[in-house]
Amino acid sequence: MNIHDTISGLRAGLKHAGRVVLVPTMGNLHDGHISLMQQARAHGNSVLVSIFVNRLQFRPGEDFEKYPRTFAQDCARLSAAGVDHLFAPCEAEMYPTPQQYYVEPPADQINILEGEFRPGHFRGVTTVVLKLFNIAQPQVALFGKKDYQQMMVLSNMTRDLALPIEIVAAETVRAADGLALSSRNGFLSAQERAEAPRLHRELARVREAIINGERNYVRLERLAMTELQANGWQPNYVAIRRQLDLQPPQAGDKALVVLGAAMLGGTRLIDNLEV
Repeated sequence: MNIHDTISGLRAGLKHAGRVVLVPTMGNLHDGHISLMQQARAHGNSVLVSIFVNRLQFRPGEDFEKYPRTFAQDCARLSAAGVDHLFAPCEAEMYPTPQQYYVEPPADQINILEGEFRPGHFRGVTTVVLKLFNIAQPQVALFGKKDYQQMMVLSNMTRDLALPIEIVAAETVRAADGLALSSRNGFLSAQERAEAPRLHRELARVREAIINGERNYVRLERLAMTELQANGWQPNYVAIRRQLDLQPPQAGDKALVVLGAAMLGGTRLIDNLEV
């Protein structure tokens, strides 16, 4: 595996790489990430992974400083997974001067759900991903469905800016008990880890009710929130939305997604299930 820590080095290394598939990450890799790398192989000649903890997408008081940095372990996992290139820049390489130009996604896409509880988050995500796209110029980029709203925003950005990049959405990888794999799962205590799959179970219960014909979406959302609260969670939202734009469903909408976010102790977990 070729490791690049400069933009010029990466560009030189990719000069004859053929069809490049980019998988952006912030490191602290788990099996869900590795699944993305394995899927990436089917979409191109060279798999490129980036590791960069992007300060722009963290609000003050969030976990930027304590976000796990496990670079040596990550390199070993990526090499074993057959990744061809790793781009691991320092902050000064990505932001040699304070960032002045940003991507500003539409308000109706980023002021809901995650954006309501993490103002500015998607501005930081879209800005760094566009920068990675410009640096690496991949033909394909893979993103996991666990961050459903992020995937939608980045897909829309790519389309609206006419970027010559195919966006591939990869299914969420879960532990045997249903918990979506996430770097933040490492913050859970043993007791919290045992409780954590409840979020997935509640979303699955809502999904099943919809499949069985229930259309009182507000009631389903409220019941799921109440159940989480009764078991020690602090839910931000449980929401039934259209897959296309994450707006509330209208009569006749078929392609839906159930999304949830909640604090369990000091850890914020998110998940979703398509209907």
